[in-house]
Amino acid sequence: MKREHLLPTLADTHALGRELAAAARPGDLLVLVGPLGAGKTALTQGIGAGLGVREPVTSPTFVIARVHRGGRIPLVHVDAYRLGGAADVDDLDLDASTEESVTVVEWGQGLVEQLAEEHLEVRLDRRDDDVRTALLVPHGPGWTARLDVG
Repeated sequence: MKREHLLPTLADTHALGRELAAAARPGDLLVLVGPLGAGKTALTQGIGAGLGVREPVTSPTFVIARVHRGGRIPLVHVDAYRLGGAADVDDLDLDASTEESVTVVEWGQGLVEQLAEEHLEVRLDRRDDDVRTALLVPHGPGWTARLDVG
């Protein structure tokens, strides 16, 4: 899987999400980093579709976390934007579900990395021409090996 991606359309962002879902395993943690409008929720929608989630995947901004079951692997979708620190993350008790799920955290950089031994950081951005970009940064040998295949 390539580490750098141009995402000119929403469909491209969804396709990258489906590609990440195909490589996903129970216990995976994906930390999505980027400004507002960079495509974090759209990428998570693609991941959900790739995992076979049937219900709509929407931003969990006001509920903080949503669990989507019914797919190949449960999807835990977290928006850490309003969390004040690691103690707030602990209060969510996410570690109870991370072993059997794919956990995707928007705005989680510096807050959630301790939830798994390794994780994939997805750095999303929106250029001036409105094209989104994604850089996949593996943290740990498992993600490094998966990204280096193909």
